[in-house]
Amino acid sequence: MKTYPRTGDLQTIYLKDVITNPNIIVGDYTMYNDFRDDPTLFEQNNVLYHYPINDDKLIIGKFCSIACGTKFLFNSANHRMNSLSTYPFPLFFEEWGLDRQDVADSWDNKGDIIIGNDVWIGYEAVILTGVTIGDGAIVGTRAVVTKDVPPYTIVGGVPARPIKKRFSEETIEKLLELQWWDWPPEKLAENIDLIQKGCIEQMR
Repeated sequence: MKTYPRTGDLQTIYLKDVITNPNIIVGDYTMYNDFRDDPTLFEQNNVLYHYPINDDKLIIGKFCSIACGTKFLFNSANHRMNSLSTYPFPLFFEEWGLDRQDVADSWDNKGDIIIGNDVWIGYEAVILTGVTIGDGAIVGTRAVVTKDVPPYTIVGGVPARPIKKRFSEETIEKLLELQWWDWPPEKLAENIDLIQKGCIEQMR
């Protein structure tokens, strides 16, 4: 695999190749396109408030398509909701004589962001911390995803809500069983035409 899979296209990359943070895990062939900034700066420009103190993870599956401007907002973007004040006092421990090791008490920790396989995330969508997006889902342009998205479900809006399922429950069940994204490249190459035509019964 190479960083720039399309000859002459410096806006589209295979994302896995440019990731350096061990808490960001990206599957094979997942692509990111950025026509405004350098796509290789994905960690800096698109994964926000992702501080080591939380040890939270961004996990993205294989064959995902991530559009320009997509943002992943992590736990440190939150403020405490069960406190009488949303002000992050522990963050300014020196000012208030607080214990430095309690800095993470400034925000609610809602967990990792997990993106399944074959997920399409539209232009400038925002995915909030703690969210899991299932295999085959589609996130609409500028949607703000605050809750889990089931497999093969299309969501959109602010906050994002289900619009419809991409396929029948029977087809979704078969796709989740096939897990074609885990097939070796040779087998995938033999089945690309069937995948594109929707011929699930003939896939092998």
